[in-house]
Amino acid sequence: MAAEITTISDGRSPTFGKRLSGFAELTKPRIAILLVLTSAAGFYLASPAAFDLVLFSHSMAAIALLAFGVATLNQFWERELDVKMDRTMRRPIQSSRVTSSQAVVFGVLLCVSAEVYLFALVNTLTAVLGLIVIVGYLLLYTPLKTRTSASTAIGAVPGALPPLMGWTAAANEISLGAWALFSIQFLWQFPHFLAIAWLYREDYAKAGILMLPVVEPEGRITARQIVLFAMMLFPVSLAPFFLQISGIVFLGISVILSGWFLYESVSMALKRTDASAKRLLLASVIYLPLLYLAMVLDRL
Repeated sequence: MAAEITTISDGRSPTFGKRLSGFAELTKPRIAILLVLTSAAGFYLASPAAFDLVLFSHSMAAIALLAFGVATLNQFWERELDVKMDRTMRRPIQSSRVTSSQAVVFGVLLCVSAEVYLFALVNTLTAVLGLIVIVGYLLLYTPLKTRTSASTAIGAVPGALPPLMGWTAAANEISLGAWALFSIQFLWQFPHFLAIAWLYREDYAKAGILMLPVVEPEGRITARQIVLFAMMLFPVSLAPFFLQISGIVFLGISVILSGWFLYESVSMALKRTDASAKRLLLASVIYLPLLYLAMVLDRL
């Protein structure tokens, strides 16, 4: 089905346990968990007084399948690039725990299952958003990574859809509240991914992936974009309070979290060191789940 690539292997067939762990690793479960958590927050915030636990369970299961499938197909698509980078050269396909053919079949089955699940047991609007995620991430963002640094902006659109999908799963409509959640996640991705791109700029350069720090090694444009998007995120992160999605407790927590995130962004922009990029990356992975948690807890 798909041409195999050069892999890193000891020549022995993988055991059942190693093959199984390879399939699990293809799904990038830690990233999927974050996406499902933001989707769950969107569902809860859009829910009427009577929370529909059955619909919630179906929605989160389908969104998890979608996240697993997209992650798997992304690794299949980038298999020839991943083998060139130190941080990805031992992924399941590269280490021969899973073949390219197995990966693509597994990923397609997950994505198709997710879409059928969404259409049948959630609603059409959320299923359509799922299709946009698949097309946007796999057919636009992924192939454009070796062609333009603008791929980050393109990939940020499907990357911001999970909370929107959670919202539409509960409300079956896209309102201002849904757009607020989408905007928060959209803007958050730029400092987050640019910090990663800075840390692994040498790896990306070896693979020919045109992340901004590869195209512009001095980092001036990278620094400006990190600060610009962190500054835009600050007021947007307050929108759930002004839209009456969450209350005054959320407002206070949002100000503190967004202020911290902006501080780390400015620090990274001024220093442009790996240490400052690591602090910004850590701030980003703490910021988003805590912000959504504050939104939800302030509604309980």
